[in-house]
Amino acid sequence: MQTNSNKAIVIGAGIAGLSSAFYLVQSGWQVEIVEQNELGNNCSYGNAGMIVPSHFTPLAAPGVVAQGIKWMFDSKSPFFVKPSLSGKLISWGLKFLRHANQAHVDRSAIGIRDLNLASSQLYNEWSKFEDFDFELNRNGILMLYKTEKTAEEEIELAHKAQSLGLKVDVLGQKAVQALEPNTTLDVIGGVNYTCDGHLYPQKLMAQLINYLQKNGVKFYTNAKVTEIETEKGRIKGLLVNGNKMVADKYMMTGGAWLPELAKKAGLNIPVMPGKGYSFMYTPQNPHQKLEHAALLLEARVAVTPMNGQIRFGGTMELAAFNDKINMNRVQGIVNAIPKYLPDFNVNLPTQKDIWYGYRPCSPDGLPYLGITKKLDNLIVAGGSGMMGLSLGPVFGKIISELANEQKTSVNIEQYKPERFN
Repeated sequence: MQTNSNKAIVIGAGIAGLSSAFYLVQSGWQVEIVEQNELGNNCSYGNAGMIVPSHFTPLAAPGVVAQGIKWMFDSKSPFFVKPSLSGKLISWGLKFLRHANQAHVDRSAIGIRDLNLASSQLYNEWSKFEDFDFELNRNGILMLYKTEKTAEEEIELAHKAQSLGLKVDVLGQKAVQALEPNTTLDVIGGVNYTCDGHLYPQKLMAQLINYLQKNGVKFYTNAKVTEIETEKGRIKGLLVNGNKMVADKYMMTGGAWLPELAKKAGLNIPVMPGKGYSFMYTPQNPHQKLEHAALLLEARVAVTPMNGQIRFGGTMELAAFNDKINMNRVQGIVNAIPKYLPDFNVNLPTQKDIWYGYRPCSPDGLPYLGITKKLDNLIVAGGSGMMGLSLGPVFGKIISELANEQKTSVNIEQYKPERFN
């Protein structure tokens, strides 16, 4: 491990922030992490734990708007936008509409693929560390469908993935059933993205925190950045809970709170919080054992075996931050499960057993990653939507490379943090 006298402050202790600290420490930086909540209370913990080179299509894509409008009138649907005259929501929505086209998808696919593949390889490297055992599984993710229309769309997407060099198998009903010998699948077929994988987020995050603490990283929790002092194109310091903190370089990885942080630095980085829900289910009999993580496509429900249980998750609510659990949305997840997995009789969980978190959704569906032009000692990483956990390691590695003035291991030209300024 290298040593130097440079100090970095990372804002945010989600997967991007911890990954940044991981690689900065390895290159000799002194690192401090500022987190506005307790450790363990962000979107990196309750997500589906999926590593997804398969997700090379940005959220802003053709058909998304029309489908979203249909879903908005169903209280149990996977998608909801709370009607609002908020200037932020209107501005975000107009930008989204401008990018929801095939040309944008085609421009973005290779770059998103490269980020995810690089991050996937870094997860492989992490899994070999002595203290890291986060249930990394590389047997793929199944995309399961029940209708011919979805089958046609998903098979077309699979062929596009194959043209991008991803490892993908298109499967009929019998072939996909053979991959899950312990339970019945009520589907007409599926696609296995064997390039994908999954892990157990709680173990990963706990082991990263333990590693960083052992290697001298200081954590400040319940620590809110109230002011960012700038002078002559640089950050001079942060005001955190009334105390000034100073470093050579600053990393902003604030998840769905990124716009609020950016505004304090005089930057416009639009993100809408996409609220999602998940809950853990303990299998009741041997017919409820799953070998693969899966997406139940028409229902937009994620299913991941982890820690001897199964995590079910889904929905996307675009609205202001709030601590309310929309039980109708959770009921929609529960109702979808037996339609694909008839051996599963899952009851609606109680509110205390439901997790929710906010995916940071950029209006063009692409992350923000890079050094800001306005402040040359500020590096931003965020806006990764539903790919946050998947992209965490590569975000961290690229932040470290930028901090050390090295060439980045992946081209990040299209992810400029100030592209909407």
